[in-house]
Amino acid sequence: MSQRLVRAKAKIKTAGIPFQIPEAEVLPDRLDDVLDAIYACFSDGWADTAGSEPARHEHSSEAIWLGQLVASLLPGEPEALSLLALMLYSQARRAARRDGAGRYVPLSEQDPAVWDSTMISQADALVREAGRKDGLGRFQLQAAIQAVHAARLRTGRTDWLAIEQLYDALWAITGSAVVAINRAVAVAETRGPREGLDALDTVATDNQVLGYQPYWAARARLLLRCGNLDAADEAYTIAFGLERDPAVCDFLERQRQALRH
Repeated sequence: MSQRLVRAKAKIKTAGIPFQIPEAEVLPDRLDDVLDAIYACFSDGWADTAGSEPARHEHSSEAIWLGQLVASLLPGEPEALSLLALMLYSQARRAARRDGAGRYVPLSEQDPAVWDSTMISQADALVREAGRKDGLGRFQLQAAIQAVHAARLRTGRTDWLAIEQLYDALWAITGSAVVAINRAVAVAETRGPREGLDALDTVATDNQVLGYQPYWAARARLLLRCGNLDAADEAYTIAFGLERDPAVCDFLERQRQALRH
């Protein structure tokens, strides 16, 4: 990190970059990088599922504060509003990620009564406001997906067809293998586990996903639903080996042991 700072200082000095607040008209051109940085900060804190690192936990709160600042400075930018909504939806579910015994609980098994309804209402309002603006970006689609999940608080169900359609749109924008994995999970809910596996197979040779724990965990669940216990066991084993969060490791091992018994 110190080397990066030295290089950055040298670049600033050599290029003669002035230290000043940018004019309003140039802010939109810088927005994507700023939003990516804020979301990376939030994700770092969100990844601490066990809550064992207080400093990382604070990263999420700081990122939300930064998101609120950007949204207030650029109220006409739907992506700024949508990123803030996306972070609020996630933060609203933080307490539900662990049960009374401190064990990790995935989104599909969380009790919506534990979610922060006030924070969800704030996020809903931001999604509606972003929807009234021109354009459609990736943060807007990601926030819309989380809005559908959050609606379970009111309806008691998840509209998987809507989630699949939103992931279709997100895939068209990003072409991301991670998006394809999440879409495959939605396909399994709308059309069955076999079609979900077929959708997952479209990225099975992508080097990015072979070392990505959620890919193997999703594959294990779908293989289990298809009755392929040996392959599911193998996929759970790979997922366990790729995970570093003790709480998630414990969850994956419990899933694997339940499969064996």
